[in-house]
Amino acid sequence: MFNNSRIFISGATGSWGQTLVNMLLNKYEVEEIVCFSRGELQQVLMKRKFKNNPKLKFVIGDIRDYNAVYTATKNVDYIFHLAALKHVPVCEENVQETIKTNIDGTINIVNASIENRVKKVIDVSSDKAVEPINLYGMTKSVGEKTIIQANDLSDYTKFVCIRGGNVMGSSGSVIPLFIEQIKAGGPLTITHKEMTRFFLTLEEAIDLLFKASIDSIGGETFVMNMPACYITDLAEVLIDEYGKVEVKEMGIRPGEKLDETLISHHESKLSYCYDENYFLTLPVGYNQKLAIRYQDLDPFPYNEFSSKTKILNKKEIKEMLQKGNFL
Repeated sequence: MFNNSRIFISGATGSWGQTLVNMLLNKYEVEEIVCFSRGELQQVLMKRKFKNNPKLKFVIGDIRDYNAVYTATKNVDYIFHLAALKHVPVCEENVQETIKTNIDGTINIVNASIENRVKKVIDVSSDKAVEPINLYGMTKSVGEKTIIQANDLSDYTKFVCIRGGNVMGSSGSVIPLFIEQIKAGGPLTITHKEMTRFFLTLEEAIDLLFKASIDSIGGETFVMNMPACYITDLAEVLIDEYGKVEVKEMGIRPGEKLDETLISHHESKLSYCYDENYFLTLPVGYNQKLAIRYQDLDPFPYNEFSSKTKILNKKEIKEMLQKGNFL
């Protein structure tokens, strides 16, 4: 699918984007990857990291700017839409800016891809889009609706969503923060002792991203079948490895949930088991093409899929951290 293709990645300089670029270069004979972001310094650092690879084209631009998106996506075959304001407290404090990036930016991606006859757009969403209580989740939920509905706007360009939880080591993620706090002598700060979260390594997330990108026909939401754990258990495993420090409970921040959900009970009737790594959620009133394509899938086995559905024990958390190179 990606061999001899031109690929556009919004938010390419982030941790997801850089891992995606690295794996695209290693797995496929891509013609060119357009790395689109608004940060000059991050682009310079990424260009150096990839040793000025001639297959990478760095473009300064903001997904809020339609003309910039339209120009950068000309002659592109596939789009990975990663750019977003994603930190819950930041989004809560910057409402209008979050809407401009996460909603208006996604609309720009949709319209530019249709105008430029892009083959497929892959949007990376979040567990926080499910029954959202914070602005980030609300904007990602609207983003999902925008992407899925875009399949009705074009007979050529296909749109698909990928929904996942926390990726270990992504920018601003909790595991590097905990390790940093422990090495500094503590305290290690958690928001609530009952909090649970989904986790996956970056490489696993990108592998799943490729699979859903290749297998999808447009209109699906592929949901990563991710393990989850109590944040207190995660903290204790890291403390056992890096040294004893005080654990301090700070209280839930604005917009935070105790548990996250990847498939809600409302979506469960439209969800299916795709394979061992993925669930699949179809839109209400989905078309005949989707019905035929997925008619043989087994039904979704849960009432909902939350971060309390399958909890890792400490041994499994340690193995997960080792796989992610954090131990």
